[in-house]
Amino acid sequence: MTSLQALPRPEPPAPVADEGRIGPRAMARHTGALVRRNLLQIRQNPESMADALLMPIVLTVLFVFVFGGSIGAGGDRAQYTAFLVPGLMVILGMTIAMAVGTGVNDDFRTGLMDRFRTMPIARSSVLVAKVVVETGRMLVAIAVLLIVAAVLGFDFSGRWPGLLAAIGLTAVFGTSLIWIFMLLGLTLRTAQAIQALSVLVLTPLQFGSSIFVPPSTMPDWLQAFTRINPLTHMADAARGLALGEGPVAGPVLWTLVWSLGLTAVTAPLAIAKFRAKT
Repeated sequence: MTSLQALPRPEPPAPVADEGRIGPRAMARHTGALVRRNLLQIRQNPESMADALLMPIVLTVLFVFVFGGSIGAGGDRAQYTAFLVPGLMVILGMTIAMAVGTGVNDDFRTGLMDRFRTMPIARSSVLVAKVVVETGRMLVAIAVLLIVAAVLGFDFSGRWPGLLAAIGLTAVFGTSLIWIFMLLGLTLRTAQAIQALSVLVLTPLQFGSSIFVPPSTMPDWLQAFTRINPLTHMADAARGLALGEGPVAGPVLWTLVWSLGLTAVTAPLAIAKFRAKT
């Protein structure tokens, strides 16, 4: 009778391909496949687009009709709409980005990431695909915002080049925020913790900026904060590009510096954290 020790041991499962051996073409192919997969999920679950489709309508109508009469010069809601719309682009970028953090956290909790662990794909392609899809959702939200703004009287005539530049800059800034929230989703344990921390940090940043009102109406100490607030730089840059009002070069430069700096710091950390967890 053959002893148990004489039986051949089963071969260990083949290791997943090392990401360092995956070339740029394979990386692009993996990312494209995952982007397509994420888009198919949105198609099967259209409710996931509710924030991108409804949030622009709710925010625009709420702020224009609640605050526009008192903030706009002489109660001119159309003037306040023009002031508000570029700032709301920033808010939408933050809203979409914040949802990414909770989504990544839920993917780990539900076991979805366990499937990717067994697949011979570049680990970073999972996160890059999410960035691509969420940036697309961000652009959809901005398109809805502009449609609502047009209905409320926003004049687009002669502003398309600057407006397109503002949209592109918002997408760049929003992408850097996506990396931040993905890192939070990979670091914090629960979606509730991510939401609580996000609201705690983002609320003073939003209202302590030039998104909703001119900083000149604020106390001196708050104006000092708004001058270094990255959301102020982004809102002023979008406003200057889209409306041709106020400085442009300085806010655009600072927005690009913030965007590149945040991405350079958080993207490698998020990818490293993701590799460690998978």
